[in-house]
Amino acid sequence: MTPLVTIGLPCFNNGQWLRQAIESALAQTWPAIEVIVVDDGSTDDSREVARTFGERIRTFTTGHLGAPHARNQALAQARGEWVQFLDADDYLEPEKIAQQFAETNGGENADVIYSPVLIETVSASGTMRETSDTNPARDIHAQWIAWQIPQTGGALWRKTALDALDGWKPGQPCCQEHELYLRALEAKQRFVFAPTPHAVYRIWSEQTLCRRDPRLVIRERTALIDALHAWLAARGEWTETHRRIAGQACFEMARTIAKYDLAEAAAYHRERCTCGLLQLTGPAAPASYRLAHRALGFTLAEKLAALRR
Repeated sequence: MTPLVTIGLPCFNNGQWLRQAIESALAQTWPAIEVIVVDDGSTDDSREVARTFGERIRTFTTGHLGAPHARNQALAQARGEWVQFLDADDYLEPEKIAQQFAETNGGENADVIYSPVLIETVSASGTMRETSDTNPARDIHAQWIAWQIPQTGGALWRKTALDALDGWKPGQPCCQEHELYLRALEAKQRFVFAPTPHAVYRIWSEQTLCRRDPRLVIRERTALIDALHAWLAARGEWTETHRRIAGQACFEMARTIAKYDLAEAAAYHRERCTCGLLQLTGPAAPASYRLAHRALGFTLAEKLAALRR
């Protein structure tokens, strides 16, 4: 029996991209699909765009309560055994769902099927595409710490697994999929990797919440890392690999904060050192920077780096 898959699209003022998102959902080669669009109080033409699809999709309208609420509305209305979420400014290639089932024996042993995503960056000079970084040789917790479990569109969820988690966290300002993944990990839900990317994550504006306020993202990501750290440590499952990956991520975030507020970055750096989660490795720590950091400390190393930029 072919399981029904619900594709849930939350939308807030994304009328310019919504048509392509809906068309990509309807074009899936998987034969059992329903598409639900939840308009999150848009003030542009999003609702008019959705209406042009008539009875091919189901549409719902709410007040402007945020993407997690809109996704939960789609989940509540879903009739499918599996649920695919798709942000309105992203899209799916036709084989996305069928390929994930093909690569995981129909998702037989999965609560979450996840794949890399295709990152499509749109700018005045053209469109660039790259595949998100995923290392399935790492354990699933290490992948999560490294932010390698994919953006929203890359996952396919068993509906009962989402229901057991009570869906998305209302009010979560950013890192929404990673917060949901964290609760799924804590619930011991089964993540199964499908290697072929067919979900497209489009980066087209610097005004999305996560891109216009990187310090908010850093605060949320750090809190999530600390929550996983505490949960794994309590079970004796926090490893040196986890510590190293988390330390590198925190160091990269310290350097990002320094671009905006050096005093805030220095305080973050000290706090991360105190809890043992700072690692000078990776692209943000070239040899010249490590030498300056060792000789001068973080603040002066950052001042020197700023002079060289």
